[in-house]
Parts: sequence; structure tokens; C-alpha cells
Amino acid sequence: MSSLDSLLRLPGAITVFEFNERGEVREYLCTAELELPVAIIEMISHLCVANTAIATMQARGWEQLTGAQGFYPVEGISVIGLEWSVVSRGHFGVVLDNRSANYEMAFTALGNAR
Repeated sequence: MSSLDSLLRLPGAITVFEFNERGEVREYLCTAELELPVAIIEMISHLCVANTAIATMQARGWEQLTGAQGFYPVEGISVIGLEWSVVSRGHFGVVLDNRSANYEMAFTALGNAR
């Protein structure tokens, strides 16, 4: 079973995807419940890369400015929407239905994806 197949079994998973460091989609799977257009998945992948870069910049800057530690490295991001949310970590992401999502489980599973 591939990482994407496993991730698609997460509670609330609608779409799972793998992307490269530029946010280009390598592979994705959608549930039969909701087939997101590839253009949307590509936009979400770019959002994951961009938000991770911004969070990293902020974490490093905060640590350097204040001397506080533990903000860097940024391991992943979550973007919470009204109906769906996105969790990404490394080069993998998942779109979750908020009604049945388990965000912590998704974050852990994404960390194990290869």
C-alpha cells in the first residue's frame, strides 16, 4: 500500500497529495465523495510550500530576535477553512472535511509518509 493510500484512510480525508519543493504536484488521490480538480490541488500544494516558507522565516526571525528557542524548524502547517482544512508536513498534504477530521492524527501520519 502506498503512502497516499494510507493517508486517504485518515478520518475526514478528502484528498491526499505529494508535492515537490516548488509545490508542483507529483501524485494525488481523491475520495469518491469529492473529486477535487487538479488545478485546486496544485494551488493547495503551492499554498503549503509558501506557508511553510513564511512560517520558517518567522520562526527563525523570532528566535534570533528574542533568544527564545523551539520555534524552528517548522515541521508542517495547517490551514483551517470553514468546511475543509489542509494539513501538510514534508512533501505530503491532506485535505480534510472538518466534520470528521482528526488533525493530530493527520499530522502524525504525514510525518511517517514516504
